[in-house]
Amino acid sequence: MTDQPDLRGLRTQEDDVVVSLTEYRQSRDPVPVTFHRPELDAILRIYGRMVGEGEWKDYAIDHLKDRAVFSIFKRSGEMPLYRIEKNPKLAAKQGQYCVVNAHGMILKRGHELPQVLRVFDKVLKLID
Repeated sequence: MTDQPDLRGLRTQEDDVVVSLTEYRQSRDPVPVTFHRPELDAILRIYGRMVGEGEWKDYAIDHLKDRAVFSIFKRSGEMPLYRIEKNPKLAAKQGQYCVVNAHGMILKRGHELPQVLRVFDKVLKLID
């Protein structure tokens, strides 16, 4: 015995429509784009190295409807030095990953995140 009324004998035309709850929620409020764990590991590996060198001090992660952004700061009160962006709409075109500097210039763009993150690799110079 339950508190719910027995409605098996009652049928309306509205009962014939089955709506997936997942599809309904996505149509109302689309799921934001996020970084997956391997992507975040690669980004945080470089971030940790640069923090150890004293170059970077803070970061922020934004999950928007159309893209995910990892912002890197020298000081927390300033504009970000770099933004690492993931935009899945560009995956078939120019590549979904890009690194943007503080002036909005795209430094590197590509289909694979480790390749794009090589923009932060320092070139060793020979000193005489």
